[in-house]
Amino acid sequence: MNKKISVVIVAAGSGSRFGDPLPKQYHHIGDKTLLRHCVEAFMQLCPPNHIQIVHNPAHQHHLDLAIGDLVESGTLRPSVAGGATRQQSVLNGLRALQDASPDYVLIHDAARPGIDHDVIFRVLDALDEYKGAIPGIAVHDTIKQCDDDKAILRTIARDTLMRAQTPQGFDFQTILQAHTKFEGQEMTDDASLLEQMGIAVKCVAGSERNDKITRRDDLARLGEHFSDQQTSKNSRKDETMIAEEYRTGTGFDVHRFAPGDACMLCGVSVPHKARLEGHSDADVGLHALTDAILGAIAVGDIGQHFPPSDPQWKGAASDQFLKHAADLVAQRDGRIVNVDVTLICERPKIGPHTTAMRQAIADILAIDIDRVNVKATTSERLGFTGREEGIAAQAAASIALPRKA
Repeated sequence: MNKKISVVIVAAGSGSRFGDPLPKQYHHIGDKTLLRHCVEAFMQLCPPNHIQIVHNPAHQHHLDLAIGDLVESGTLRPSVAGGATRQQSVLNGLRALQDASPDYVLIHDAARPGIDHDVIFRVLDALDEYKGAIPGIAVHDTIKQCDDDKAILRTIARDTLMRAQTPQGFDFQTILQAHTKFEGQEMTDDASLLEQMGIAVKCVAGSERNDKITRRDDLARLGEHFSDQQTSKNSRKDETMIAEEYRTGTGFDVHRFAPGDACMLCGVSVPHKARLEGHSDADVGLHALTDAILGAIAVGDIGQHFPPSDPQWKGAASDQFLKHAADLVAQRDGRIVNVDVTLICERPKIGPHTTAMRQAIADILAIDIDRVNVKATTSERLGFTGREEGIAAQAAASIALPRKA
């Protein structure tokens, strides 16, 4: 086949049915994320600079950990932001690929890491005769159509039914035009667009290994397909990825007031008659939270990682300290389950700023905001906080790590 082929890998979903704050495409099977498995499968079939990933900007931290090395080295095209729907995300990816001028494009879901070359070649071969082709699996179960009360209306003949998979392949200009025409609408898959235009789409044999990861237990099931191809080291790691152990860390920090007009608190500049004094920006909330996360994974405290004696941290923004702690968790294939910060002071008033603080922390840690809590209390005019000499903070963090065999 003397055709130029490009690939769109859709990795912008939140995976709400997966039941985990870490999007499923960034979970591991063996020593690679689902997304990385997909990327490497297509890298063997087309130039890497023809692979266009579409991601959720809120997941940038996870994306960098998964494939950042390939992007930074210039191997892969820079990822583009997805849209509110899968259809919009695909269109964004297709538009980004226009400069590559491909003949054919394969559109694949990052939640299908078990794609194999035989399926891909069957899709591409069908494009010699059709404008679109998809892999599918025959339906073996009896299919019932029910009403709203779950009463059976009829039995649907299953001999003509197929479960659609990806990658779905298309003539590039045809699918780009189709997505542009139906922009803003929501179809079930990319082939549906061509169906609406009356363009025939070929269904070729898919693979059970290529099933989509939808729920957490799907990882274990699909992991069995990978086990024969992993080294013994990776196999052991794969077994532990499903079983997790939970750890909790706590942190505490204090900073005195100094002349100024605002305090950095939990990543937000809060107007006040003073600032907090410290070697960095003295964000007492982020410092306590950083210590909580470091404590949960037993790697010391913030002072060991960012010594106050080191001039490079003078005036530094504390978000980089917290991101460093989150990176250490990710390097261990762990995830941050939830965090809780308590600010202790008489003034400034914290309540009006807690939503912004929660969002700032969620963005730094790349977790959902409902995993973050920020609250405040006073010391009833007792002690240094009661005398308004400074602010104290305490924090707790729960971390999930793979359970070692």
